[in-house]
Amino acid sequence: MQIHRHWQGIPATHRGASVAMGNFDGVHLGHRAVIDLARGAGAPLGIVTFEPHPRQFFAPDAPPFRLMNAEARTHRLEKLGVAELYELPFDAALSGMTAEAFVSDVLVAGLGVAHVTVGTDFRFGKGRAGSAETLRAAAAAEGFGVTIADLVADAGEQISSTAIRAALSDGRPRDAARMLGHWHRIEGEVLHGEKRGRDLGFPTANMGLDGLHLPKLGVYAVKVDVLTGPQAGSYDGAASLGVRPMFGDNRPNLETYLFDFAGDLYGQHLSVALVDYLRPEMTFDGLPALIAQMNADCARARAILSDA
Repeated sequence: MQIHRHWQGIPATHRGASVAMGNFDGVHLGHRAVIDLARGAGAPLGIVTFEPHPRQFFAPDAPPFRLMNAEARTHRLEKLGVAELYELPFDAALSGMTAEAFVSDVLVAGLGVAHVTVGTDFRFGKGRAGSAETLRAAAAAEGFGVTIADLVADAGEQISSTAIRAALSDGRPRDAARMLGHWHRIEGEVLHGEKRGRDLGFPTANMGLDGLHLPKLGVYAVKVDVLTGPQAGSYDGAASLGVRPMFGDNRPNLETYLFDFAGDLYGQHLSVALVDYLRPEMTFDGLPALIAQMNADCARARAILSDA
């Protein structure tokens, strides 16, 4: 997959794709439907998306809401066979562009799109003035095709990033996975921590959660892909997502204990899939009680993951 972070200066060999366009936060089943329609248009499959998410640009101080960072989105799109990823910088220039200018300057002059597929609720251009129907009308004048995908529902409920966030906030990762079409994953670099887990006999890989929507705090059964380094591979584990109340910390992070693993993961990149919610964060009467609970958590996680 080729990644382009602007619409200008695209080589001729990477123009002319059939693109699905949107934010694709989570790359859920509704997004997959849009992408699959773009795939059938007789040209290389492309994605037009934006970084940062427009919502982040317009409300930088709002609570974190993203289901995945740009790196995780790229990994998911690559697995879907995307050939060209146009990750456009959402800045003052792009946000101030009219819908008509976006079509002529970005889609036509910049990317030379062969076809564009969007969801029926897609909006674009300054003030979100452009709709899917606006795009279809402009495309007819510019000479490329447009497909408008219907919204996708699950058990009568529309699949959306908002519904997935709600499921994660409620501690329902399997419901989120059903709407996503894959486990909800948190990806990032393993950071140095306080190394308390090692002292307790449960060495953990610590990852930050900056910019991401926080699932319900607590302990999870997880599946882990180590993406880089000599120990790259897939592992089962248990993870604590929270603020570590026993030790007075207040900055949420993800601490993951990999079963049957020995080694140093600092600086490597992990993808941690939340499979099942085990329990909320708790405080204990001393370290022996904490260690006993961690042993129980791991035993329960192993049993769950053996069938996952």
